[in-house]
Amino acid sequence: MQFFNTKTQYKKIKKEIDSAIIKILKSGIFIGGKEIDKFEKAITKVCGTKYAISVNSGTDAIFLSLKALNIGVGDEVITSPFTFVATAEAIANAGAKPVFVDIEAETFNIDAKKIEEKITKKTKAILPVHLFGQMANMREIIKIAKKYKLSIIEDAAQAIGAEDNSKKAGSLGDCGCFSFFPTKNLGACGDGGIITTNNKEIAQKLNFLKNHGSSTKEKYLNLFLGFNSRLDAIQASILNVKLKYFKEWNKKRLKNAEYYNKELSKIKQIITPIIFPKKIHIFNQYTIRVVGNDRKILLNYLADENIPIMIYYNIPIHLQPAFKFLGLKQGDFPIAEKTANEVVSLPIYPELSRKQQDVIIKKIKNFYKIKN
Repeated sequence: MQFFNTKTQYKKIKKEIDSAIIKILKSGIFIGGKEIDKFEKAITKVCGTKYAISVNSGTDAIFLSLKALNIGVGDEVITSPFTFVATAEAIANAGAKPVFVDIEAETFNIDAKKIEEKITKKTKAILPVHLFGQMANMREIIKIAKKYKLSIIEDAAQAIGAEDNSKKAGSLGDCGCFSFFPTKNLGACGDGGIITTNNKEIAQKLNFLKNHGSSTKEKYLNLFLGFNSRLDAIQASILNVKLKYFKEWNKKRLKNAEYYNKELSKIKQIITPIIFPKKIHIFNQYTIRVVGNDRKILLNYLADENIPIMIYYNIPIHLQPAFKFLGLKQGDFPIAEKTANEVVSLPIYPELSRKQQDVIIKKIKNFYKIKN
């Protein structure tokens, strides 16, 4: 058993994937082209936006969104300390300062109620993360952004297809940022990302930025400094194939999550993820919290039993050495820190069988029988 199983997914759609790749190789068009156009149009439908601009990665999607919104040196961007480092890394690399707000214990997402107290004259944007596939409290975030005239960049890297009251991830901010890293719900065979927006001017600027600031009419006329961040045609062709199965895969992930919840919620020492009735949680990760001091012992036990697990994320960003320059310390974001010491993620991929789940569940239950 594996934590991720990209090989099984490939085997099921091998003929379609291989055919799509060969088609690109025969065409000789590896950058841009019809497959890119087709994919971008498809993502606008998935996310319910007017525009989608493909880029090199989810990290670039955040970075270029910041640049498109003219956020840089001297500016502050509010975000979560409990996420993958790329979120805050992109802010810092754009020249701005990441300002953290603690998270909600129930959802792992930024606590919207605590955002307003962190806003200063330097604040230019709020960058919520839809962690593990569940959307942050966008209703409150939008209210705050409007009140203070702030931009919103959604880090939806783990949340393509997620919804809140029929509003789709990536459709509510000025920009929505997605990743197609191979282990995502919609994964490429390499890096890839996309930015969604409903703003024509932002879309145009992003298209310039991702291609060296070059004019669309005159290739070697550079209108301003840009970057090289393009999704290649082979990756787009692979993603176009996978899009046909994407909704079905998300439904399978949800069924797997519901089964885990049903069985693991019986264990007092485990807190299972909440699935809200008006939200669509796509479960990029299935993450439980192990209360008390059992996590390390449980991890060792599961490792000995060959049960694959992961921890997302064991060190909050404000305690990472790379962000020492912010001058933050242990205790600044207690919920994020406590959560980092409790979380454990279990396999959730759509090809995971009920038999495999039962093995995982049985081993966890056995651990607590032995312990108690």
